[in-house]
Amino acid sequence: MNSLVKFRKTTIMRLLASQKYAEAESAARRFIDLYPQDPFGWKLIGVIYFYLGRYKEAEHNLLKSITINNKDPESISTLGNALRQQGRIKEALECYDRSLEIDPDHSPALNGKGLCLMDYDRHEEALVCLERALDLNPKQPEIYYNLGGLVGKFGRLIESVNFNRKAIELNPRSAEAYNNLGLSLQDLGEIDEAIKAYEKAVALDPKSVSYFSNLLFALNYHPDRPAEDIFTFYQEFDRRFSQPYRVTWRPFINTPDPERRLRIGYVSPDFGFHSIGYFLEPLLENHDRNQFELTAYAQRIGSDTQTLRYRRLVDRWVPTSRLSDDELAERIRADGIDILVDLAGHTAGNRLGVFARRPAPVSVSWMGYGYTTGLSAIDYFLTDPVMVPPDADHLFAERPWRLDPPALAYRPHPGMGEVGPLPARRDGQVTFGTLTRGIRINPRVIGVWSEILKRLPGARLVVDSKSFAHEAEQARLAERFAAHGIERGRLEIGYHSPPWDVLRRIDIGLDCFPHNSGTTLVESLYLGVPFITLAARPSVGRIGSSILCGLGHPEWIAQSESEYIDKAVALAGDLERLATIRANLRPEFEASPWRDEVGFARRVEQAYRQMWRQWCATAPNNNKA
Repeated sequence: MNSLVKFRKTTIMRLLASQKYAEAESAARRFIDLYPQDPFGWKLIGVIYFYLGRYKEAEHNLLKSITINNKDPESISTLGNALRQQGRIKEALECYDRSLEIDPDHSPALNGKGLCLMDYDRHEEALVCLERALDLNPKQPEIYYNLGGLVGKFGRLIESVNFNRKAIELNPRSAEAYNNLGLSLQDLGEIDEAIKAYEKAVALDPKSVSYFSNLLFALNYHPDRPAEDIFTFYQEFDRRFSQPYRVTWRPFINTPDPERRLRIGYVSPDFGFHSIGYFLEPLLENHDRNQFELTAYAQRIGSDTQTLRYRRLVDRWVPTSRLSDDELAERIRADGIDILVDLAGHTAGNRLGVFARRPAPVSVSWMGYGYTTGLSAIDYFLTDPVMVPPDADHLFAERPWRLDPPALAYRPHPGMGEVGPLPARRDGQVTFGTLTRGIRINPRVIGVWSEILKRLPGARLVVDSKSFAHEAEQARLAERFAAHGIERGRLEIGYHSPPWDVLRRIDIGLDCFPHNSGTTLVESLYLGVPFITLAARPSVGRIGSSILCGLGHPEWIAQSESEYIDKAVALAGDLERLATIRANLRPEFEASPWRDEVGFARRVEQAYRQMWRQWCATAPNNNKA
């Protein structure tokens, strides 16, 4: 290699390593002018654009490099990275496979392939790729935090924490490692430590929407922070990531006829096997299609049989994973959507950035998150007066729109089976239980549950969820109870899926606080298991209360921790009453609003219609946002 060419390449690489991207780009451009047939310049421009988040431009330049040299595994795997960031997972996977054909030991391609396989939920195959990548490159922090994220999906949470801490040790400025560490810690119930990790990730990468969303998610579970304090973080999210788009808002051309057929758009990453299906499918199936046209905006890469069911329940199906926020917002405008409904909040795969651009005259957040999005761009939060009492409006960026409780209808899983006999009569002891994830089990919850067990020396507690699928996590939870004097033999900790037989072995459910459980509480009732809940902060702390009020059993709602304990002990002390409750709960449930799918659909449609009428009446000149 010519010494001058080598010097110029070295200079560009040093600028890139120093993150002096503008200077590196200028130097690479000069290199291309001098040596247009050398793939190095095109490749480096592609890498620079990738680091800058300009993935389309990265793709363009990497393709030029590969045209000159199609045997360079690095260029091809980097192209895969750029494609994956655009949501083009299948094409990215093809790039990684091509790179590995050239060099089977190319660790960046193995790492990228592992991520693509994770996108497709092919976790076992992903693990093989990432472990091989780590063997080849044990000093690469990215592989450690990707492994941390992956093993966390298997419930190997302590191992996940260790992988992420190793990534931070190798690169203390890795925002992604701190973010993944937060995910692991929160599922272990270490909320304070998780919040610190997320705050560090946000500090290192203040432009990352997902890191800030994860911070908000964790704050919802904090056992002690006041609701007003938590809401200030949501307001900051709005200031950073939503309000700047107000200048881009445009008038709408939707016909302002208050009684015409409306176009409703549902936006979700969960149009597949997911717990929202028990509540969403009844609404979609029972919508009055003479009055409402339905479009699903599906932020989903793969598909399953449930995805196919959803596709049959809507008029239009729009895959969105390959669309940027700007592109999707324009698509929604072009589709003429009148009311756009967010079903994800700050959960993974959300498209809140689209809602910030306000692509529809009316926008609503419902169900998938349980609390405000924080976005002042969203008009309404669909809820009920139990979850969000009238004095809690100041804790929401949206206007709470209250339906009669519950603000959901439920369709049971067909495989749940029948209600079993009361276990306490068979076992001679009362069994309490929960199916909650570890994120909800905080010191206050453990303290209250331990006091119940102390008051009832013969009682047992079942804790069953993916957070406790492995022995290390089970032992750790048992130690937390041991600190309160509860012996390991009184605890049954594990994970079973589906959980129907676990629920049949439980006499009384125990809800968590200040963030209640959700779907598992409804499932408990349907299998004849009553539960005790504590009405905490709106609205995530009143999910259990809403569920019980919708069924007509507010007597199981406590207003304080001491009352929670008393109610649980009293219910356990009357086995005849408990047996009667168990026998009657399913018939009561079937006769309640929870199972009135058509009635619920009409209530939601009435809310949509009223929202639309208000927009028609108040929009300036009948056509502005």
